[in-house]
Amino acid sequence: MSGQPLAVALVHAPVLDRRGDRVVSAVTNLDLHDIARSARTYGARRFYVVTPAHEQVALVKRITRHWSEGHGAAYHPDRAEALRLIETVPRLEAAIAAWEAELGRPVCPVLTGAARQDGIDFVACRRLRAEQPLLLILGTGWGLAPELFERGWTVLEPVRGVANYNHLSVRAAAAIILDRLHLPETVAV
Repeated sequence: MSGQPLAVALVHAPVLDRRGDRVVSAVTNLDLHDIARSARTYGARRFYVVTPAHEQVALVKRITRHWSEGHGAAYHPDRAEALRLIETVPRLEAAIAAWEAELGRPVCPVLTGAARQDGIDFVACRRLRAEQPLLLILGTGWGLAPELFERGWTVLEPVRGVANYNHLSVRAAAAIILDRLHLPETVAV
């Protein structure tokens, strides 16, 4: 099931650190490359990197420019194609506004979080995507700040493994979630 258009947002602020303090987390090269490649593989149209830090915006631009215009584009064109999905925005609201402007209609933000005990399951999320475009929102650091969950937006259940251990990298969680959003309707996870 492909459904309505999908975009991904990787939020670096507001997020929490390991002590639970609200912080701006660092942009990492691996997150950009791996999430962009997963997003492109699963048909997402945009990958918003949300950071208010000007230095980090410059880093994202330098990395994407290298792989889409420079030596990297000729050396690895598949990576260039994926990294062209990236757009930096200073706030999550800007990602939502940009995605809605691109589509010309409202989108449904879908929050994620490994520590959550609530949320719709993947079958329900696939049904939701059949009806409206989604913006899948992933947090860096130790997860999205609590105030984002107070906005009444849809929350997706956490990715669960086979044990009580649940500490995936955001890159791995993004790939798993994108895959599960493309399973047939009859498959529950």
